[in-house]
Amino acid sequence: MKIQMFGALKKANIKKQLYTIYFVAVILPITLIGSFLLINTYRLLTNYHRDLLESDNLRVKNILFEITTQVYNISEELAFREDIRDILKENYFFKRSFVHEVDALTSLDNYNTNYAEIDEIEIYGDNPTLNDYKQFRYADEEVRAQEWYQLAVNQSSVFWMPMTDTDKYGNEYWNLCLVRKIPIINSKYNAVLVIKLSDNYLKTRIGSKEYATMVSINDGPVFFSSEREAYGKAQEVYIDYENNYYRYVGNIKLKDEVCFVDVSTLPLYQSDSKIYISTMSGQAYTNIRSIIYICIAIIVLAILITGIIIHFFTTYFTSRVLTLRHAMHQASNEDYEITDSVNGQDELSEAFSDLEVMVQKIKRKDAEMYEASIKEKELVNEQQEMEFKMLASQINPHFLYNTLETIRMKAFTAGDLEAATSIKLLGKSMRYVLENTGTSFTTLTKEIEHVMTYLTIQKMRFGDKFESIFRIADDVQTKGLYILPLLLQPIVENALLHGLEEKESGGEITVAVYKNEELLFIDVEDNGRGMSESELAALRKNVEIKDVSRNKSIGLYNINQRIKLCYGKNRGIRINSELNKGTTVRIILPLEKMKNLR
Repeated sequence: MKIQMFGALKKANIKKQLYTIYFVAVILPITLIGSFLLINTYRLLTNYHRDLLESDNLRVKNILFEITTQVYNISEELAFREDIRDILKENYFFKRSFVHEVDALTSLDNYNTNYAEIDEIEIYGDNPTLNDYKQFRYADEEVRAQEWYQLAVNQSSVFWMPMTDTDKYGNEYWNLCLVRKIPIINSKYNAVLVIKLSDNYLKTRIGSKEYATMVSINDGPVFFSSEREAYGKAQEVYIDYENNYYRYVGNIKLKDEVCFVDVSTLPLYQSDSKIYISTMSGQAYTNIRSIIYICIAIIVLAILITGIIIHFFTTYFTSRVLTLRHAMHQASNEDYEITDSVNGQDELSEAFSDLEVMVQKIKRKDAEMYEASIKEKELVNEQQEMEFKMLASQINPHFLYNTLETIRMKAFTAGDLEAATSIKLLGKSMRYVLENTGTSFTTLTKEIEHVMTYLTIQKMRFGDKFESIFRIADDVQTKGLYILPLLLQPIVENALLHGLEEKESGGEITVAVYKNEELLFIDVEDNGRGMSESELAALRKNVEIKDVSRNKSIGLYNINQRIKLCYGKNRGIRINSELNKGTTVRIILPLEKMKNLR
């Protein structure tokens, strides 16, 4: 085996021998050793970052356990204080008597001062003689209807849950709250203790500049996060809530970025509630990739430097001996740009001259063959294009209608009237779209009927989310007016998808058609969210100037441009909107021109 290998090496030319030695002695060892080091480095860095992530997750877990345990002990103390129970079950005939009793509980005021983790302590009671004063709250019907209140009065155990509230500026914020029943002996009244944890305190204790943290309780939304927009949303990572001690350490893809993530479960002290802590690092993979890329660059640089040295040495060593062989090798590899020359009048120079003549002939032949090949490909492409056009022209759109009609009849025969109706409406809508593709104008009657069909289909989809109203003035003869096809549906679709997006029910879409002596007006109005003045100004601008980054306004821009191109620059669409009241899109068209179009 060894003799055969060296024999094959001896048969190769000098340059190949040197390159073979370079590959075996330099490239192969560097590649193998470098690959091993890269894999090992990647594993070490990954384990290092995962260890850091697990440490931070454990840190957060310990902090939350410390805080919740301390708050539980405080609640245990408050729930069984006799002076608090006496206030909750006492019937007060005068408010000042109640206030006097509460003011006497000076120790209750000290909890907020002495315990930074407590944001607020609230004691709710259904004793009708109680008043909202300091920590005490009267549990009116609205409070008693709350889920947390009903859970508390119907069970003796402590539970935790997130609660939302708003500050004086209207901003919503979240608090993790301990909720428990205060047992009142020999009394018909119920009382509930609520201790709210301070979100700012949690940020101070838990916050980290390197890692993103999300904390939720049970299967509820996130009540603490290092990113403000995550509050109130579900955890971004999968959590098996059926597993009492769920744990996951690995990587996931969030927002097109690979992140390390550590998810752990914290069963709360003396409670069935569980906290789920997600710690994520998006920068870890970036750091690892940077280090790996640097290592790869070093390996490649080492190979390149040695390769350049070997190349120059080989070229110098073989140039005087193998000039003719090199030229013939170039020709055999179809490289006809020969720049070398052999000086003299001997057989080598004659052979080199003959080689140059042969190369020129080959180049001419190759050029002729290349031109012939290009022409042949052009003919094939033209033929394929003609065949495609012929095939496309043979497609019968009636096949689609007949197929839908067959499906509709099968649904009708099976007794599924709603499906049959839906298919019928879909076929009607598709027929209108296909028939008007490539046409210039259609009647206003057909356009309105198409919009009615579209809204009927959407009504089947959304149910009670919206109602549609059509108001066509008596003096508008829609059959005699011609309009650009598929002009109204995109506007109605915008009103439904964007205007009524936030409405669960009670939405209205009104299409009104009326005129004056010269103009026809078509209003599409919704009672949805509407827009602020700045949003309306931006939308009006985008309707006149195309902005491809705003999908909502591209359709309106196209409609506006179609109207202007057909009916003139002074025609088009106008938009009016009021926040929380709705939006109206008005199409303005010239009556006389609509009558004369065919």
